[in-house]
Amino acid sequence: MDIKTAFDGQTLTSDWGLSGGLLASDNGLKTAIVLSLFTDRRAEAGDALPDGTADRRGWWGDVAPPANAPSDMVWLSGSRLWLLAREKQTAETAKRARDYCQEALAWLERMGVVAGIDVETSWQAMGVLGITITVTKANAVSERFAWAWTAANNLATVWKDEA
Repeated sequence: MDIKTAFDGQTLTSDWGLSGGLLASDNGLKTAIVLSLFTDRRAEAGDALPDGTADRRGWWGDVAPPANAPSDMVWLSGSRLWLLAREKQTAETAKRARDYCQEALAWLERMGVVAGIDVETSWQAMGVLGITITVTKANAVSERFAWAWTAANNLATVWKDEA
């Protein structure tokens, strides 16, 4: 069990969940997905940075992989969704968002946490990209998570779980 990280679509923030005045827990899958998608992964050398600076972002902890990570596995936390902040609303941008989500979530499959991950992206409205993640657990139970992501704010604006 992990500390539950809950996303609030009204305030556009994430925080640890509480239950009866104590930290709430969950199986960690939702928390892992939220942190994987909505934290900034370090930009690659060839990535165009949207803010015109040299800040490639990323997490300092990525300098060393987790102790249980396979030695041949590249370990970088987060996603590169932040790179799309100033992109035009095109099919290619939605495809890049899907690719960035798949890249960010691939570790779940490589580490055996899930059996499969499917990512779909589509434009929901002007400036709002819908992201739907379908996860197949090792026991063949699927869960579906959906977000609407606003590039201008670099934040997810809607969270909902579907059975």
